Amino acid sequence: MFRFLLLGCLSVWGISAQAQVQILTSIKPLQLIAAAIQEGQGKPQVLLPPGASPHYFVLRPSDAKRLDTADLFYWIGPDLENFLPRLLQQRSQPSLAVQSLTDLHLQYFADNHQHEDEHDAEHADDLVEHDHAHQPGTVDTHLWLSTHNARVIAQRMSADLSQLDPNNASLYATNLHAFIQRLKHLDQQLKTELKPLQGKPFFVFHEAFNYFEQAYGLQHAGVFALSGEVQPGAKHVNQMRTRLQQAGPSCVFSEPPIQPRLAHTLADGLPVTLAELDALGANLDVSAQGYEQLLKNLAGQFSACLSSL
Repeated sequence: MFRFLLLGCLSVWGISAQAQVQILTSIKPLQLIAAAIQEGQGKPQVLLPPGASPHYFVLRPSDAKRLDTADLFYWIGPDLENFLPRLLQQRSQPSLAVQSLTDLHLQYFADNHQHEDEHDAEHADDLVEHDHAHQPGTVDTHLWLSTHNARVIAQRMSADLSQLDPNNASLYATNLHAFIQRLKHLDQQLKTELKPLQGKPFFVFHEAFNYFEQAYGLQHAGVFALSGEVQPGAKHVNQMRTRLQQAGPSCVFSEPPIQPRLAHTLADGLPVTLAELDALGANLDVSAQGYEQLLKNLAGQFSACLSSL
C-alpha cells in the first residue's frame, strides 16, 4: 500500500559484509532500540535533534548527506515523519518504515475518546491541534511505547544487521535475546509500579501515550489538543476549566521542551498539578539500556504526579 514503506529486502541490494554497519534512525526511541541490538559493534545515529518535531522537520544539507550514506535507515512511517517519503525515493540503501512490520500491535485513533477540542465558531481560529491532526481511523504512530512493538522492531534490526554483517550475527542474536529478557522483566515491574495509579484522572496536550496507557491500565480523561503558541478564546478556556473542575484533583501533562501557555491559565485556582511526560527521551544517553530507561522515566513521570492525588 505504501510503496515507500519497505524499499526492499537487503539481499536485493547485494550489500557485502562490512566491519561496522552505519545505522541511522529518524527519532531517538528507534535509535535507543537499535543501540541495544548493535551494542559492541557500533553506535546508531539519529536524524532529528532533541526537541525537533518529527512532523515538520526540515533537513539541513548535512542531514541529507547522513540520510543518503547510512547503510540502514529506520523511521516510523508517513503518518509521523511526513517530510521523509519524498526524500527516501532518492535513497539507494535500505530503508524501513517500522509501522509496516506485520507483527506489530497497532492502535488507531477513534471517536470514542474525549477531546477537549470542540469550541464555538467565534473562536474557530483560536484552537488548533498540537503538532498534527489525529484523524479517526488513522494509525497511532507512537508505537514505540509498547514493549511488544519494541521487541518486533528489535527482531527486524537484528536480522538486518546479521545479513549485512554476518561475522557478527551471533553478537546481534545475543543482544536481541538480552533485550527481550530485559523487556519482559521491565514490563512486569511497570505493571506493579503503576497499578495503584489506575483510575486517577489526568489530561494531556497531545494524544501520544495510548500504547503506554493501555499496557499499564492508565486512561487520560481528556486531550487539550492545542497549539502551544495560540491562546483560545475565553469561552473555550472556561469550558476546559469546567472539565477540570468536574475531574477534581488531577494532573495536566505537557511534553518537553515547551509547556503550552494555556496550562497555567487552566490550572489557576484549581486542584490541578502541571507536569511533563517525555515520549521521545530527548535527553537520554544512547546505550544498550536506553530504551528501558525511556519507559522507566515515563512511568516515573506519571507516578510522581498521579501518586500525589
